[in-house]
Amino acid sequence: MEKSGKILGFAALFVSTFSFSQETDSIRKYSLKFQMTSIYQYHPAFHADYSGTNSMHPEDEGALSLTSTLYLDVPLWKGATVTFNPEMSGGEGLSQARGLGGFPNGETFRIGDTKPVVYVARMLLEQKIQFKNNQSLQLVFGKFGLSDYFDNSLYSHDPRTQFLNWSLMTYGAWDYAANTRGYTDGLYANYQFDTWQIRGSLTALPTYANGPNVEFSFANSNAINIEIEKKIVFKNNDSSTIKLLGFRNVAGMGNYEQSNSNFTTTPDIQSTRQNGRTKYGIGLNMDYTHNDSWGLFGRISYNDGKNETWAFTEIDRSAQMGIHLNGKMWNRTDDFGGIALVANGLSNSHKEYQKLGGNGFMIGDGTLNYGVEQIVEVFYSFLVPNTHITLSPDYQFAMNPGYNKDRGPIQFFALRFHTEF
Repeated sequence: MEKSGKILGFAALFVSTFSFSQETDSIRKYSLKFQMTSIYQYHPAFHADYSGTNSMHPEDEGALSLTSTLYLDVPLWKGATVTFNPEMSGGEGLSQARGLGGFPNGETFRIGDTKPVVYVARMLLEQKIQFKNNQSLQLVFGKFGLSDYFDNSLYSHDPRTQFLNWSLMTYGAWDYAANTRGYTDGLYANYQFDTWQIRGSLTALPTYANGPNVEFSFANSNAINIEIEKKIVFKNNDSSTIKLLGFRNVAGMGNYEQSNSNFTTTPDIQSTRQNGRTKYGIGLNMDYTHNDSWGLFGRISYNDGKNETWAFTEIDRSAQMGIHLNGKMWNRTDDFGGIALVANGLSNSHKEYQKLGGNGFMIGDGTLNYGVEQIVEVFYSFLVPNTHITLSPDYQFAMNPGYNKDRGPIQFFALRFHTEF
């Protein structure tokens, strides 16, 4: 409780400081926004035949996480904006954010120190060019998160306001270029024409798996992402959006098959790392909106699973579907909620690596009785009257956590506090 009190006290000071500056800056041309999210999550004790270095702890456990973010956008010339985005994070995830491919709190990072830390999340230059005939071009250069621009499902993308689970933040098998906190450096472009968009990026990858620093090299360390989007509007004004993603990563990854064949006691993926290794993958994202009342969404994604997971999470195949419900259906116009189902899997060589006792940066039970990781999540978000605060109770049920039939199931209970203005 003492640790939690310090984090929340720091956040309260941050909020009060920002509130003062907002009043004096509101008449100026630049845009200043703020968000803060705090999540308490708990799991009761669960069955486990055994545990390894990266297992979710089978004893009952609770954890508190906190992030707060300041967004400053300053216009430069026509269509150009510079963005500066400092962020503070603190607290921790359950079991140091280990034990599942679809970890249950997307607001936590795999960082040992729980003290609040301030860092630069985004610092970028954006140029928008508007052409005739409903065409436009967006160019971005600097530090940003790839998930700011790619995937971007209407109903399952942001753990600060929507589903909490990592595999519901984006394509589960998309090992997207990012440092430990989720950001990278590079170039991004988006071209829109009529109801179509095509976007692409060239960015840096971490210097080692899940590392805090990124580097770019055309030969040894880079990520290419391309996504095509099509929006469809139906006669009854319902709408649907379809996105297709392809990606290729190049980094000094280890190889699962080589690790499996070379091991003496326990395979070590790090011992097989070699420059120039690749990871390829695809993702398909679909959503459907009905009359601002409810929406459906689904994603499937796949990567080749030959080489080491490098940046996001240890998922090689993923499928998910869910429904979003707006509170206007029950006369609570500012409320909303959702239900989602997820199934995550590993490649054959990745399975064998885990079975032989190998560890990644998120999973490793010492051995493996393989089963598809299955997760159900339900949340409800309601606005506290006369405030900018939303509270969201959340429940998750995970079968075969870490792809292991010998552990679980696990129940996760959470309460999310979120404010933004």
